[in-house]
Formats: sequence, structure tokens, C-alpha cells
Amino acid sequence: MLTAEELLAGSELTYEVDIPPHLLTMSVSNSANTVRLRPLTIRDLQLISRAAKESDSLIATLMVQRSLVEPEMSVLQVASLPVGLVQHLLSHVNRVSGITTTPEQMNGAIEDPLAKAAFVLAKSFGWTPQQVSELTLGQVLLHLQMLKEKA
Repeated sequence: MLTAEELLAGSELTYEVDIPPHLLTMSVSNSANTVRLRPLTIRDLQLISRAAKESDSLIATLMVQRSLVEPEMSVLQVASLPVGLVQHLLSHVNRVSGITTTPEQMNGAIEDPLAKAAFVLAKSFGWTPQQVSELTLGQVLLHLQMLKEKA
């Protein structure tokens, strides 16, 4: 059996993502066309949900901004990127986070079901709310499936 520490380690991983040259608005010389992303955690999704209550378009911007490790960018900077580049980054954010939903579906999923899932995981594995909030959505779904199969 995996330990809580081993499961939580997944939220510390980072991934290098290549940016196709056609998505960059200017020629980038002397550097690789890559960025570094990390998976989003439940805490990130809760913050994004609260911040983007009235704006579905802000969800994608916040998801990319929270996931970008290198280069670090502000929300305003990410919002200024070309749409195609943000869509490309967002698809990779979803992949590394274990998310395969649209922003609308994600916004709905962040509400009650996620809070219930966090409670079940904390109770079943003896984790603190801090530990549960650091899980990626993919990790939460995996653990819920494991509990379902165990029952």
C-alpha cells in the first residue's frame, strides 16, 4: 500500500511542456520553447472557483497562471497571452492535473461533490485537511475509486 506521503508527492511534480513555434507571436532565440507546469491541487481549484464566480473565461486564465512554475506570470500577464497559446497551455494543465473536463464542468465539480470527497478521503485515510487540499483532482478521483473497489 502507498503511504500518504507517497500519494501527496505527486502534487510536487513539475512537467516541461513544449510550445509550438507557431503559437509564439515573436521569434524566440537562444532558448528552448518550453515552460514548466505543476498539477493543480484542490486548494488551487477552490481559489479559482471563488475568484472566477461570474466569469467562465477567467477560469482558464487562472488555471494556467496557478500551474505555471517557470516562467512565473501574473494573472494580467497570462490574460494578455494569445488565446491559442492559453488553450495549448490549458490542455497541458488539465493533463498533468488529471482533469478532463471543460471549465464549466470543473466549476460545477468544485462545489459540493469535491467537499464531500475531501471529507471522505480525510476520514478514510486519516489525512489532515491540509494534506487533502494538496492532492490533485486526478489523485482524489483515484483514491475515491480505490475506496469504492475496497468496499
